[in-house]
Order: sequence, then C-alpha cells, then structure tokens
Amino acid sequence: MTARHAVVVTGMGVVSPLGDRVDAFGDALLAGRSGVGHITLFDASTLPTRIAGQAPLPAEVPLGDRKVAFALAAARRAVEASGLALGAGGDAPRADAGVSLGVGLELFNMEHLAAARRPGFALPEGGGARRAGMQTASEVGVHALSHRFGLAAPPLVHVSACAAGTDGIGAAYRLIATGRRRVMLAGGTDSMINPLGVAGFCALQATSLRNDRPEAASRPFDRTRDGFVMGEGAAVLVLERLDDARARGARILAEVAGYGSSFDAYKISDPHPEGRGAFLAMSRALADAGIGPDEVDAVNAHGTGTPKNDPAETLALKRLLGERARGVPVSATKSMIGHLISASGAVEAVAAIVCMLRGAVHPTINLHEPDPECDLDYVPNEARAHRQRHVLSSSYGFGGHNAAIVLRHPEAIRP
Repeated sequence: MTARHAVVVTGMGVVSPLGDRVDAFGDALLAGRSGVGHITLFDASTLPTRIAGQAPLPAEVPLGDRKVAFALAAARRAVEASGLALGAGGDAPRADAGVSLGVGLELFNMEHLAAARRPGFALPEGGGARRAGMQTASEVGVHALSHRFGLAAPPLVHVSACAAGTDGIGAAYRLIATGRRRVMLAGGTDSMINPLGVAGFCALQATSLRNDRPEAASRPFDRTRDGFVMGEGAAVLVLERLDDARARGARILAEVAGYGSSFDAYKISDPHPEGRGAFLAMSRALADAGIGPDEVDAVNAHGTGTPKNDPAETLALKRLLGERARGVPVSATKSMIGHLISASGAVEAVAAIVCMLRGAVHPTINLHEPDPECDLDYVPNEARAHRQRHVLSSSYGFGGHNAAIVLRHPEAIRP
C-alpha cells in the first residue's frame, strides 16, 4: 500500500464581507462584527430581501466577473503568504501542482452570458484569459489561476452548491495525500448578489426579510431566525506535503487531517430532517483523520439560520458527538458574513484555522433567543478563549451535497 502523505496549509487568502486580509478578517470575527448591510451593487428596492454581505472588489484585479476577481485576489495573497515561488518570476510551470476550486451557479450571471453572444466579445485582459466566447466564469477562473501561478496539472472545478468550497479543499487534500500532486491551490469563490441571484432565493422564501436591521438579520440557531443572508467572496488555501513544507522552512498553519462527503438526495432545497447526510460526511471526515468524536475540540458549523437547517444540523452533531455534544463549542461564521454559497466552506475553513491558531472560538452573533430544538453550545455573541487541537468544519448544500474536513493544529501534527 502506498504511504499516505500528511497535507498542510502554508498560505491563506480571503476576500469577504469582513475585508480582504486574513488578520483583519480574524480580528473582526473575534470581535463579533457583522459585515451585512444594504445591497448597493444593484437596485434591490423591489425585492423582498434588500440586504447582503458584500465583499470589496479588489482594485488590482481587472477581470470583470466578481467570482474570478475574488479568486485571483485570494490566491495571490495565499501564495505570497506561503513563500512558494509560483507564477511570473518564479518556477517554471509545474505538472505536480494544480487548482481545486468550488464555484457558483453560472446561470445567474446573465449579463455576461448575454454579452458573450455578441461578436467579438472578450473578457478584459488579465490572468491569461484572452477570449471568453461562451466560456463560463468557472472555466475562466481556473484557467486564470493556473496560468497566473504556473500550475500545469488539470484543474478541478466543484459545483456541489454550498458544499463546493469544502469539497475544493477536500479533493485537493486527497490528491496530495495519495501522491498525485505536491502543491494545490484549493478553496472556493462565489458572488450571487445580483438581481437574478437574490430574486431566485427570494422566490424560494429562503432569505431573511430583516431589511431594517441588516447586521441583526443572520441569526443561526436563534428561535426568531427567518432565513439566511446572502454573502459573497472567496478563500484560497495553499496545500502541500508536510515533508516539503518542513524542508523549505515554511510556516505551517494547520494540517488538513481528514475529509468526508456524502449525498443524501433527500430534497432539492431541504436537508434531511434528521441530518443523515451531514452525519455521514462528518463521521467519514473523522474516520479519515483517524480520530474519534472525543478528539473534536470545536466545530465550525454550516449554520445558515434557516428554519430547517439548524435543527437538522444540531441532530447530526448530537449523533456524532454523543454525550460530549453539549460541551463542544459550535460557531456559525455565517452569522457575521452571511452565506457565501460556493465560497462558504473555504472562507469558514480560514475562519476555523485563524481561531485555532489564536486559541479562541469566534461567536455566533444575534443569538439571543435560543431555539429549544437547537440546544448545543453555539458560543452566543461573544468570543471565548478555547484551546483546539482538532476542529471540524462542515458544509451542506442544496440537492443533498454534504462535506466536512478535520483541521489539526500545527503543534498536534503527528511525527
């Protein structure tokens, strides 16, 4: 049997409603700050939901599609932080390095698709994208990242809805662990804050209607929750073999110790009421990491703030953690940044790593009236000092997609 390589994170980049620098993002999370506000990207005055978590568009990235711009900015900062010489001025293209990216639904970017039908249409220059034709942002995004950083291995694109960002990290981890890659840029990117994107979720009656208090609208696990708040952004992690990272003296931020996924196919937009798919994904991630439920020190929850997700996720965590369930802190990052859809799992992985390194768990804000069906320790409203060796980060998407990863503190990495 081929030896399995340990896989570590040596760089992170983020673009989020709480800013586009990892340290500032972590500061805001631990301060319990909300990045949700009124929508300014378009006129939302006729829609039932008029709030969202908007991210700053990086000025240094010229590509027109927000998803592509977010991904490029996050990747550049992750590569810079890792100290790897990738891309222009660095190493030659590497066949042992690639991209694994969770992406959003393309049909919601109708403006660009309509423009692409016009003769002579081309994306703005940048990132190696020359002509789009009928290319989607997903194709342009992975091409731009591969070209910019000299990653010659075939890229992976994940479209598993709200689990895509976690799947992006998990798939990259497996490629490195099994020896098929040495370096991967992994994560997710998304932006659906446009008329069709917001209106579509309004039609599903999935989003919060608290337009008068945007910062208080995302309320995971609270009895008064009325739906999720949309967000946008990206996160990219640099993953590489532990041996390679140590050999070059890189700073190790975390180990990706395990990954699990499942597909319950219960309903298109509803989770299984008992959280069966969520439980399977989390239990598989623990088994892959070689740890038991008693070694989970904290959970970064999917925590959407919808009436159906939160009780189902709570049941899944109770089944997974057993008697320890009420003693393990569970944080919902979406309470502060909203739901970044295909980018959410990747951004939440960054949140989990930052908090793990700082020895704290960030709060679930706006949790003032606990739902009796949601009776775990959700770290209400204030951050808390908490030592963590293993953190479980999970994501669940429409259609029954479920994914989870186990992140290990660098001090707990096994020899």
